[in-house]
Amino acid sequence: MTFSTKTLLKSAALAVATLSVPAVVASPAAAQSRTSIGVANYEAAVVRSQAYRTAVEQMKTTYKADIDATNARATALQTELKPLVDAYNAAVQQPGATAQTVQPQAQALQQKRQSGQQELARLQQRVTLATAYVEEQVGMKLNDAIKAAMKAKNVDLVLQPQAVVAREPYVDITESIVAELNKLVPSATITPPAGWKPGQAQQQAQQPAATEQPSGR
Repeated sequence: MTFSTKTLLKSAALAVATLSVPAVVASPAAAQSRTSIGVANYEAAVVRSQAYRTAVEQMKTTYKADIDATNARATALQTELKPLVDAYNAAVQQPGATAQTVQPQAQALQQKRQSGQQELARLQQRVTLATAYVEEQVGMKLNDAIKAAMKAKNVDLVLQPQAVVAREPYVDITESIVAELNKLVPSATITPPAGWKPGQAQQQAQQPAATEQPSGR
């Protein structure tokens, strides 16, 4: 349960998965009878980008106090949970034990785990927010990187690995996307602006441009 920096930042793949990137990217050439198919792991491309990796290293220093506090509290929680786990296991092993008879031990264990998770989430809040901010900066250029990689590899259709059921030989363009991201996003900032929330930049980009209303005469 100890929270290393890797553990604190592993939300990257999950957060990146929410980016508005289509599962299938196709060019007009995809309508041809023979399509060149590629596969790419978008989440992996983001976390392998130089901007993301550099940001992670910077966060280890900038947010060291937060990471250390989370690790320390996670270790303490392991110790606090052990008696509750032991009590639950002992109750389950009692002759004639049922879901009802072990309910008090189960509830005590669940409540402690939930409160511990909430406490750890508060401790790592700044790290989580910084990670999401870095992901968004890189992710905003992911679509452009995919298109550039497709062009460079002469690929007409790109699928994510989980979408592939059966396949003929294909080209994996994940590393090509990483290379394009490195060009498009050389670096990322790890300090979100005041009041920033995940997804804010995407929402603003998707909003239609405001039109100037004619002034009344």
